[in-house]
Amino acid sequence: MATSKHSSGDRLYAIALYLFGGAVLLLLGLIVGSTVKLTIPALRQLGVSEFLLGQDWNPVNDSFGALPFLYGTLVTSLLAIAIAVPVGVGLALFLTEMVPASLRRFISFWVELLAAIPSVVYGLWGLIVLVPLLRSHIEPALGRTLGFLPLFRGPPIGLGFLAAGMVLSVMILPTVTMVTIEVLRTVPETLREGALALGATRWEAIRLTVLPFASRGIIGAIILGLARALGETMAVTMVIGNQPEIHASLFAPGYSLPSVIANEFAEATGDIHIGALAALALVLFGVTFLLSAAARLLVLLSTRQRKIAA
Repeated sequence: MATSKHSSGDRLYAIALYLFGGAVLLLLGLIVGSTVKLTIPALRQLGVSEFLLGQDWNPVNDSFGALPFLYGTLVTSLLAIAIAVPVGVGLALFLTEMVPASLRRFISFWVELLAAIPSVVYGLWGLIVLVPLLRSHIEPALGRTLGFLPLFRGPPIGLGFLAAGMVLSVMILPTVTMVTIEVLRTVPETLREGALALGATRWEAIRLTVLPFASRGIIGAIILGLARALGETMAVTMVIGNQPEIHASLFAPGYSLPSVIANEFAEATGDIHIGALAALALVLFGVTFLLSAAARLLVLLSTRQRKIAA
């Protein structure tokens, strides 16, 4: 009798879990379906290729080209990754391989605290502190030393791709660092001990055993950071300059996919304008979904690799 009640409770619990999981998938499907429905009028008039490759964004004339926003999103996100990855991976290696346990907890707390700061606070910091610093010191110095490169030409405005990328790098640093720490903890201790026993230095043990073993998981951490950078809205909107133009220089102002959606959706009136913004949201959703799925797959493969090695 007790066994029957126990099995009935297990079945009810399992059914409830399936229902909750199905509700999440249903909600996701409704969001995607409603977004696709909004995009149909715009894509019928504009065409998919013309919309994705066009550079003119003029709601007055119903002219909508998404390429400047795609360009701005990719440039700022890749710049954020270029800055955050060396710092984040280096900090994760320091915390897992070198620092004492008491200091590790102290530093980890402050790194995790960065993830809890609202994006609007990062935006205010970037607007009040970082932008004047870039305009007065950093961009003029980069122009004098690296001005022969197209990336560092142009007037030092402060607002632009460089400011947005630097703010994003701080915002994704906790994601890259904490996920990398979890991946490095999956490395079997026997690998480190074996390398040290063979005469390797601590850095050689890290470089030859720890990093190769954890490489998939670290790539997953980087992709997760990139996914967050692609979808960030408020902080980027406040410092990127919000001009739908394509420039080679990092000093120039630009625009990103989340920023234009946030700025224009409340004021959009025509079906074409709303549909174009919905299409931008759909593109952004697709890119971030694929990146997040790839990152979780790589982390899963890293965990399985550890189980096989153990």
